[in-house]
Amino acid sequence: MTSVVKVLAGQGGSGWLLCLFLATFVIGTDDFVIAGVLPEIASDMNVSEAAAGQLVTVFSVTYAIAAPPLAVATARQPRKPVIVGGLALFALANVATAFAPHYTALTVMRVVTALIAAAITPAVFALAARASAPERVGRAMGTVAAGLTVSLFIGVPVGTLLSSAHSWRATFLAVALATTAVALASLRLLPPLPGAPEIGVRRQLLVLARPAVLLCVAGTVLGASSGLMTYTYVAPLTYGLTGRDGATLALFISVIGVFGALGTFLCGRLTDRWGPDRTLIATFIGLVTATAALALIGALTDQAPSWLIVIVLAVWGFAGWGFNPPMNARALELARDAEAEAVALNTSGLYIGIAVAGALGGWVLSHHNGTGIAVAATAVGIVAALAILTSVHRYPTTTPARRCSSGPTG
Repeated sequence: MTSVVKVLAGQGGSGWLLCLFLATFVIGTDDFVIAGVLPEIASDMNVSEAAAGQLVTVFSVTYAIAAPPLAVATARQPRKPVIVGGLALFALANVATAFAPHYTALTVMRVVTALIAAAITPAVFALAARASAPERVGRAMGTVAAGLTVSLFIGVPVGTLLSSAHSWRATFLAVALATTAVALASLRLLPPLPGAPEIGVRRQLLVLARPAVLLCVAGTVLGASSGLMTYTYVAPLTYGLTGRDGATLALFISVIGVFGALGTFLCGRLTDRWGPDRTLIATFIGLVTATAALALIGALTDQAPSWLIVIVLAVWGFAGWGFNPPMNARALELARDAEAEAVALNTSGLYIGIAVAGALGGWVLSHHNGTGIAVAATAVGIVAALAILTSVHRYPTTTPARRCSSGPTG
């Protein structure tokens, strides 16, 4: 725990890395909390829960489409104003969301918040990489990515409790308040680094169109499709394996969240020690192995002991969320002339994977039982692992030792 606090405190005790961690935390909470407040929104807006669920789809699709062009448009701007100004707008958008008078207005505000998030997140990752010493880039990326993971088991439950105690509108007001606090802290603590050098839009697009970058993004799409399919449908999956829900399901989700956060932090450190390529391969092996274990358990029994599922989900959570830091670090190294744009494209791949996971998983669940989810996720995970192995073999990135000898970036 002490080491995590030291990482979050940033280099030299400046606190800038803590601000970046909290930025992704509030963005992740705003994105994922919809799942916890769906019944309240549906009731208040007089729509079905299925219709309310489309707010998640609207956010994800908007983010996936908007992130790359917004990154290209803002790449030359200094990082601090982009992040601080973006957080201020994000807070205002959440206030407007809380006061949305009807479903159409709420949908429009989800589009607006997704656009703002799509502009902020790549800048946050790019600043984390540029403000870090070369030998600490991985752990910085892991810390920033952990904000999204931690939001799943702290931000979302707290937001859900607020919705139950008051209303879903109180949840978004709380997100706005937290975002305002992060914006004020960022204004004070973030280093004033310049934007990327001017290389022209055509050159930016050429960098992003490199086969190495596109293959990396394809791995992200497939990996997210596999991992998020398991997470999205964890309730029917684990019920089919154990016959338990309620408190047991809450335990399973908590285990995934805790070990997901640990995986994000520690795999960031491993990225610095092993390099992004080896760390990425290790996480995908863990992801596919754990998902295959769930499928095997489902094939052998419909009353598996809960402790066994806890162990498998702990491995799955660690690997499933741990692939984020090395994947983003790899994208950065493959596109040195367009780092923020590469992270944006890679993050778009993540959201495309979320959409694919929801659609494919829903189809599988309608035709098979919960175990079918694990089988489908394993199959997609194997394809993802093959894509990553091909990418790493054809386009290896620099080793940690070589990266450290190259001098500071930014």
